Amino acid sequence: MEITRFNLAGLLEFIPYAFADERGYFAEIWREDQFMQHAGTINFVQENQSLSKQAGTIRGMHAQVGCAGQGKLIRCVAGAILDIAVDIRRNSPTFGQWVGIELSREALNQLWIPVGFAHGFCTLVPDTIVAYKVTNYYSPEHDRGFLWSDPAIGIGWPDIADATTLSSKDRAQPRFEQSDMLF
Repeated sequence: MEITRFNLAGLLEFIPYAFADERGYFAEIWREDQFMQHAGTINFVQENQSLSKQAGTIRGMHAQVGCAGQGKLIRCVAGAILDIAVDIRRNSPTFGQWVGIELSREALNQLWIPVGFAHGFCTLVPDTIVAYKVTNYYSPEHDRGFLWSDPAIGIGWPDIADATTLSSKDRAQPRFEQSDMLF
C-alpha cells in the first residue's frame, strides 16, 4: 500500500496495490496494521454511504465538535469525487488551509481525515457512491459546518460544482469565521 502525506498534518492518502488480470483485479482495501502504523490507533464505530445522482453535487463542509469529534476514512466505491479537508484546529500552523484530492473507484484510493478537520466533497460524475468509516457516532448536537463557498477559505471547487444541489442545511451554513466548529 502506498501512503501519501500532505502539508496539513494528519491527512493521509492510502492507495492500495491492485493485482489485475483478465478477470479484473484484487486489492487489499483495508489493513489495520498498515493504517495504524501511519495514522495511529484508531477505532472505527460506524460506516456511512451516500449516493449522489447528479454530477456536481456538493456535500459539506461538515465536522463534529467536542467529545463527538469524528475522524473519517473516505473512499469512492462508484464514480469520482473531489474530496476536501479543511484544518479547523485553532492552534495548527495550517489553520484554515485545505487539501483537495480526487478519489475514484478506479484509483481505489482513500483519504484519512483525522479529528480537527471539516470535510466535504463534490461529485465529478453521475451516480457516485461514497463510503466512509468514522471514529465516533453521529451526534446531531455536535454537528457543525460552514459555507462551502466561503471566500475566506477559498476552496478550489471544480467548475462542475452546482450550488443548486446543496441540502437546505448546507445552504444555511455560516461563514467560516462565524462558525462555532473550531477545535
